[in-house]
Amino acid sequence: MNNNEKHADLAEKLPANPSNPGTIQIGDLMLCGSNTVVLFYKSFSTSYNYAKIGHIHDPKGLEEALGAGNVRVTFDNN
Repeated sequence: MNNNEKHADLAEKLPANPSNPGTIQIGDLMLCGSNTVVLFYKSFSTSYNYAKIGHIHDPKGLEEALGAGNVRVTFDNN
């Protein structure tokens, strides 16, 4: 979506306290609304509100991996 992100809707809503980050950084993992998880693969300025969930510390190659078509992203806390 928007050529800068991949998103997925969750089955259940999460509690959120969104705010405007001003700038989205490549690798930011955000919650949009209360049930849409968004992983950004480009940096840009924004006027939208998000709740930050996390950040990918080494986003090298993220745009190439996520930029075209459908992808599957798996998160692991190990």
